[in-house]
Amino acid sequence: MSSDASKVTLDRFASHGFRRLEDSHHFDALINSSIPIEIEVGSGKGMFLKNAAKNQPSTQFVGLEIASKYAALANSRLKRDNLDNAVCLCADAVRVMNTAVPIARLEAVHVYFPDPWWKARHKKRRVLNESMILAIDRALKPGSKLHFWTDVLDYYESTVELIAELTSWSGPHLIDERPPEDSMDYLTHFERRTRLNEMPVYRSFYSKLAQ
Repeated sequence: MSSDASKVTLDRFASHGFRRLEDSHHFDALINSSIPIEIEVGSGKGMFLKNAAKNQPSTQFVGLEIASKYAALANSRLKRDNLDNAVCLCADAVRVMNTAVPIARLEAVHVYFPDPWWKARHKKRRVLNESMILAIDRALKPGSKLHFWTDVLDYYESTVELIAELTSWSGPHLIDERPPEDSMDYLTHFERRTRLNEMPVYRSFYSKLAQ
């Protein structure tokens, strides 16, 4: 590859928010295929990816995790369990959703326990901001879903208001809490920690209506 071509490739993957070139190539191959794809924004240690991949073997799950150590840990757990239909990519999910996902491509987007950015001056950094919600709306197929869970009531209420302002999605549809069947029967590690500390979790999903 010439130096100019190499620079274009590197600039492209960096502009889309990927931290590794191989992750950019892997994402391009998946997103341009015909298989059903669901994206998780902020996968952490990969508990959701692992359980979802086991329960829906015909769907490809793509985690976008900005912390390289967590992305590596999630992938090692997926590999250990021979789950070929899930991968965790090291990337800035906001930039990926805004620049790299085609219109009406995704079956679902999952956002579980995002960083609340507590200080008022930092709230603009929250993942589910105006730009991200519009990007998700573009990326979802008609009839597909956004799943949003948080343990922060302010984040939940402000996001519900923003979604109502920006989209015509059906929701929020509330999800009942169910008792765990074992010590690891939770959606994510954050849910496990929150519920073990007897703190509330605010759960909902939205459906994108057919045009």
